[in-house]
Amino acid sequence: MEDSDAPGCGPRERLAQRLRWSPKDPDLLAQALAHRSWCAEAAGQPSNERLEFLGDAVLGLIVTAHIYAEYPDLPEGELAKVRASVVSAPTLAELASLLGVGEALQLGKGEATSGGRSKPSLLADAMEALIGAVYLDAGMEAANRLVLELMADQIADAAAGPGGEDYKTRLQEVSAQRFDQLPVYSVTDTGPDHAKHFRATVTIAGEERGLGEGRSKKQAEQAAAQVAWQNLERRTQPRQNDDDSGPGGEPHA
Repeated sequence: MEDSDAPGCGPRERLAQRLRWSPKDPDLLAQALAHRSWCAEAAGQPSNERLEFLGDAVLGLIVTAHIYAEYPDLPEGELAKVRASVVSAPTLAELASLLGVGEALQLGKGEATSGGRSKPSLLADAMEALIGAVYLDAGMEAANRLVLELMADQIADAAAGPGGEDYKTRLQEVSAQRFDQLPVYSVTDTGPDHAKHFRATVTIAGEERGLGEGRSKKQAEQAAAQVAWQNLERRTQPRQNDDDSGPGGEPHA
């Protein structure tokens, strides 16, 4: 979406503009961005947890109805995989990060100083709360527009290969679980416009985790994500150890 930030607006107002939402009830926008750590320090202020609960249901319904109508040839099991990929916490956190939700969050002092504005779990929760707030403020049509505009690419990618080789999604999930951070991609290209070659680097928690190349930006990012995901998975695989061998490394009889 285009960012139509106007001078003099605060982070919340700028975020609403990026969402193309003009709240009739500004309190809903404020509540959607109020983390419980802030509410504990601001007596009487409701957190975004109830809106998150509502937004989760609204998001699930919108995505389910859309993929049911758009992909009539996909069986129930594959539809479920597409939905799970699209409404996952890592996907929501990535969207929230792109929208700048973190800068608008109301966080307690401890949460703010510990990097809460970039934590995938907080960003994903706030994204669901914003969807719930839009639904309450402007109705299902507005919520539907918001979700499908934001998630069109994710839905198309998931439907093209449900449960398949979407390593960016796999890496998002592993990164969120192990590091509570999202992967960051850096892409460069070489060659003329009609024959560009792309090279991607993916970094997690400040460490370069994978390199990939391709004939498109998406291909290069997927290749880098595959390398990073496989490296991280390899580290968690059980290694052959002395349980399988006797003294001196000889196999047990």
